[in-house]
Amino acid sequence: MSTVPLTHILFVSTALFFIGMYGLFTRRNLITMLMSIELILNSVNINFVAFNKYLYPDKLNGVFFSLFIITVAAAEAAVAIAIIINLYRSHRSIDVEGTEEMRF
Repeated sequence: MSTVPLTHILFVSTALFFIGMYGLFTRRNLITMLMSIELILNSVNINFVAFNKYLYPDKLNGVFFSLFIITVAAAEAAVAIAIIINLYRSHRSIDVEGTEEMRF
């Protein structure tokens, strides 16, 4: 069984990154913006694991960085969902342009 070339993995990672950037800049809904940020972080994880496999196949540094990024992304998602719930309770909308101020 042959291995997947690094260029194919980088192509998929780049596509995920730019899909996430497009979603982040064009959407006004906070939920879709959060999903776009997660796509960007997942593309970074793919890069870490791919370069770790091809440059240092005996070490696991890229995998540990990926686990750290997944942990930070989970904490970021929890905080973002709490902010979205608070925003919806106060403004009855999760549209980014509909909110001028954050009040509790």
